[in-house]
Amino acid sequence: MPQLVLIALAAVAVLMCKHAVADFYLQSAYQYLNKGTYGHPGGIEHSAIHVALTPLVYFVIAPASLLLALIIAISEFLLHYHIDWLKEQVTQRNGWTAKDRGFWYALGTDQLLHGLTYLAIVGALIAYAM
Repeated sequence: MPQLVLIALAAVAVLMCKHAVADFYLQSAYQYLNKGTYGHPGGIEHSAIHVALTPLVYFVIAPASLLLALIIAISEFLLHYHIDWLKEQVTQRNGWTAKDRGFWYALGTDQLLHGLTYLAIVGALIAYAM
């Protein structure tokens, strides 16, 4: 298997693990209860944790320039923050809880968008490597 394919697969795997850690193991009640309030420090803190863990990919697996790392960090922060905020807006405005189908659609869409963000990050790292 070509080395670039292995690097891409490893990068996606690390980002998926990073996402699970940041979204499920490190996320506090303060963070998830306040992500729906725009600009609240809880949502900012949550997105910052994601950004803080992403360098595992471009410092260990797929090296990037400092400029690319900065662009990735800013982009990921803005995307993660707004994806989470929008999901909270949709679920809160509709009064959805885990008992409602709409809640699970919103959560699934949220997770899909985060995953697509990680594919874009890996794509940027591969483009830089070539």
